[in-house]
This record gives sequence, structure tokens and C-alpha cells, in this order.
Amino acid sequence: MADIVYVLNGPNLNLLGLREPEIYGRDTLDDIAGMLEDRARELGLEIDLRQSNHEGHLVDWLHEAQAHQARAVLLNAGGFTHTSVAIHDAIKSVTTPVIEVHLSNPHAREEFRHHSFVGRAAKGTIAGFGALSYLLALEAAARF
Repeated sequence: MADIVYVLNGPNLNLLGLREPEIYGRDTLDDIAGMLEDRARELGLEIDLRQSNHEGHLVDWLHEAQAHQARAVLLNAGGFTHTSVAIHDAIKSVTTPVIEVHLSNPHAREEFRHHSFVGRAAKGTIAGFGALSYLLALEAAARF
């Protein structure tokens, strides 16, 4: 396996730090990327961080992670978490381990956020710890 970890982010995550900071925190996606890159370097890993507001991009990137034999995928699918059978099926179609990541705790929020298509297919879920959720997921990925 390659020593690359894909970090895929779904819709509206480009607005981190601005959008509802009381829920998602003040860290931007660039801040999170910097934290991940620093820790990945210490772990002997590389990060490939991407964000898209389009479901198909996330599906394509999951397939790409498989093709490039990535060590793991950290996936914050944003709102697609609760709606996307296509992303669920893409996760199920690859052997690359996928870790579902959330800044907030979806189970402590609105009822519609309690169901996760991503979580049903992912190896595990880390949620509710803000930007630290990504670092905890990276620590798990380093052990695959």
C-alpha cells in the first residue's frame, strides 16, 4: 500500500471557519490541511486533501484512491452523509478503508442527521471533536 491518505470533503466544507462557527468551529479547511500535513509527516504519510460541492467528484475520488492504492480515505461527506446512496455504494465498491469524519456530532443535532449512508459503509466513524476529528482519523489510518 502507498503511504498516501486521501482526505475528501463534501459540500460547504470550503466555508469552514465562516459557516456556523458555533457548530463547526473557526478552523478553516486550510487550517485543517496544515494540521494534517504536519502530523502526516511525523507518521511518514502524505495527505491528498480535496473538497467538492459535487457528489460525483467524491465518488470519482473514492475510485481513484483505490486505483492509487491509498492507505485510507478520511471522508467528511457533509450533507451527502445523510442522502447519498451513490457515495455509500462507492465506499462499498473499494477495498481502501474509509473513515467517516465529522466536526460536529450528528447524533446530537437534527433528527435527519442521525442517519448516515457513509457510516453504514465506512470502516469507522469519528465525530464531534472539531478539527481534532480529522487528526484522530489520521491516527487510525496510520495503523492500517
